Amino acid sequence: MISIKIFSEISERFGHFASWAVWAEEEAFSRGWNELIARYSGPLHVRFILQPLVASIIAIRSGLNDACEGRSIFFWTLALKPAQRRSLLRQLWKDVGKLFLVACVLDVVYQLLVLRWVYPVQTVIVATVLAILPYLVFRGIANRLGRRIVSKKSEKEGER
Repeated sequence: MISIKIFSEISERFGHFASWAVWAEEEAFSRGWNELIARYSGPLHVRFILQPLVASIIAIRSGLNDACEGRSIFFWTLALKPAQRRSLLRQLWKDVGKLFLVACVLDVVYQLLVLRWVYPVQTVIVATVLAILPYLVFRGIANRLGRRIVSKKSEKEGER
């Protein structure tokens, strides 16, 4: 109901062109959302398991290295310390850059097979969700768990 009200208000103020533009934008968003959701059950759906798994393994390895070296959580350092951002982004690309590119290529193949067209924004969204998001989440978790393990080891060594 609200959408119809906004649609009619825009139509009154800006004419039919503006209302058509709003309709086209809503239609594109709806189509894009449905296409993104349909990827999980379509061909190449195994990538939704394998790519986050590989990103998680890489992230766990990097997070444990961060913990052993006493570095802070990767994502928060990336977000809050602009001086270190460039080196952290380079490290992020070094760790998951190839996986991100593989995710992009596989999504383009999927789009050509199923949609018969390539939508670059959808490709970037899918590759980010499959490669970068799991990397950021699991690297932080591994860092925190690694710090606990390192602190417990140092406590035990201090007792001896």
